[in-house]
Formats: sequence, C-alpha cells, structure tokens
Amino acid sequence: MIKTIEIVSLSSGIIGESLAAHELKIGVERLQAMGLTVKFSKHALKGIDYIKEHPESRAADLIEAYADPEVDMILCAIGGDDTFRLLPYLFEDDRLKNVVNGKPFLGFSDTTMNHLMLHKLGIKTFYGQSFLADICELEKEMLPYTGKFFKELITTGTIKEVRPSDVWYEERTEFDESQIGVPRVKHPNSGFELLQGSVTFSGKILGGCIESIYDIFNNDRYSDSVDLCRKYELFPALDDWNGKILLLESSEEKPSPEMYEKMLLALKEYGIFDVVSGVLVGKPMDETYADEYKKLLVKIIDSSELPVLCNINIGHATPRCIIPFGINATVDADNQIITFE
Repeated sequence: MIKTIEIVSLSSGIIGESLAAHELKIGVERLQAMGLTVKFSKHALKGIDYIKEHPESRAADLIEAYADPEVDMILCAIGGDDTFRLLPYLFEDDRLKNVVNGKPFLGFSDTTMNHLMLHKLGIKTFYGQSFLADICELEKEMLPYTGKFFKELITTGTIKEVRPSDVWYEERTEFDESQIGVPRVKHPNSGFELLQGSVTFSGKILGGCIESIYDIFNNDRYSDSVDLCRKYELFPALDDWNGKILLLESSEEKPSPEMYEKMLLALKEYGIFDVVSGVLVGKPMDETYADEYKKLLVKIIDSSELPVLCNINIGHATPRCIIPFGINATVDADNQIITFE
C-alpha cells in the first residue's frame, strides 16, 4: 500500500509556473483524497527555466527520492524533451545505482529516458501516466479509465491486466482556469487492433515515446544526445531486447508520417525488429495519422510474422492505462487483454 508519493520534475518544470497553479492544487487535493501524503522534491517547483538549466538538480531530486525511506512511490510531474542530460549526474560514481530500490516509479513521454536509465540498473518501472497530465485532469474527477489504473497501482503496487478503454478523448486546446470542470469531447474506442502476426505473444515490455527513443540515435533535436546516450550505454543492447515486447507511442507533437518513418527506420537499422517478440503501439493523440502509422509499421518492419498490436490506450492519447516494465506479459488480441504475472 502506497502512503507517501514524491513528485519529481525530471523533464519540464512547468508545475512550478503560476499558469499551472490551479492544476497543481487540483492534483494535490486528489492525491490527498486518496489518503496519500504528497511531497515535492527540492527543485520540482522551481519553474521551467531553472529546471531546464539545471539537469544536476533534477538528477539530485531523483536520487533523493529513492534514498528517502519515507517515500513509497516516485511520480513524474510531466514529460519534456532533454531528460538525457541527467545521465552524467546519475551514473558517474554510481550515484543512482547506490540508492535505487523497488519502489514504484511512474511517468511517460520523455520520462522514457528515465525508464531506460532505471532498466539499465535492473529496476522495474511503470509507464503511462504523470502528475500534471493525469492526476491534475481538469474534469471533475480523473478520467475513469485512467483513475482505475492509478488506484490499482497505489493500492496493490502493481498492475494485473490491461483491457481497452470504451472511449477516447480529444486533447484539450486550453488548460486555463476556465476549463475546470469542463468535460472533454469523447468518442467510442475501437479496441486493440492486431496489424499482423500471432494473436498471442509474450515477453517483458520495454520502450516508450518514439521521439525520445529517436534522440538516442539522432542529433537533429540536440547536438549531444547521441554521444551522451552512447557514452552511458542508455539504449539496451540487442541481446537485452531478445524476446522482449517493444512499446512505442507518439507525442503531442503528432509527428508527420515522414518523421514517423525516419524514427521507425532508426529502430530497424539497429536490428530491434529482428529480436523482439512483438510490438505494442499506443493510440496517437486525437487519432492523428493513425492509419498512416499503421501502414508504415507494416512497411518498415517488413516481417509479417512479428506481431504488432495497435490502439493501446497508452502514451499521449487519453485515457491512459499503466504498463509495467520488466514483468512477464501475455498479449491476447482475440480476447482484448494484456495480462501481467
């Protein structure tokens, strides 16, 4: 049973800005209503500029959260786009290795980088939700599907299974105080869609936001991302990927089909599609380019035997489930269920 949650800003520092104060208040009150004690790490509320300029402070906050025996769970405030910069401050002198343990760690988006850092140290993590994007939802309550998974995690410490949501929601275009209590626009959801391959497959899941993963292979966004990620061996070797299920989801930037193809090609060139047991693909936000992405997955993977299951409620489209990394999972497309040991 989780009693104390610490919220860390490992990517963007937006929760420290006045424009997010109303969301912060909603989120803290929601967590407290669940019986949780809420802590913020030392630098979490220092704002966008400070967090951007001080990766060493972000890293120190993660180390402190793991080291604090009173903290039962680490919850990421939000994603961002330069989380790879934490690498030297976490891995030099084994700073992170010396404090990590099995307390749940939850985040998504560019937090993909943190998941890979923790995987490198043998730590199992949880992918799919964040404080600002999910707990601070401006509707009167957390979105029901999202809330069900979060409550399961804090009460049991794990996730037993994932089924599709009955609905999906359009992303808000405004997040100011006028939106408090305003329902999102929702649509019927079509469930998991098997693009190709066996209807059942299994393995431990790992992956995340495809744009963040692409930064490990490509310097277009940051000139030093490839060198830093290579120096600290952030992306698992192919041997580590053998038999795993690759999770891919795309961000709110809604990458063009041309960009999506480039990102898939980087993974193909690495050889990942030759060794994984299957691929899970998150629903794109607002279903933008959903059909184009499916066609590109089939084209680039170019191996009809590799199972590819799309339209998972994970990542940047709402609502969001939570997927455990590092735990044996069985995917059953016919019965529309992913189960975890």
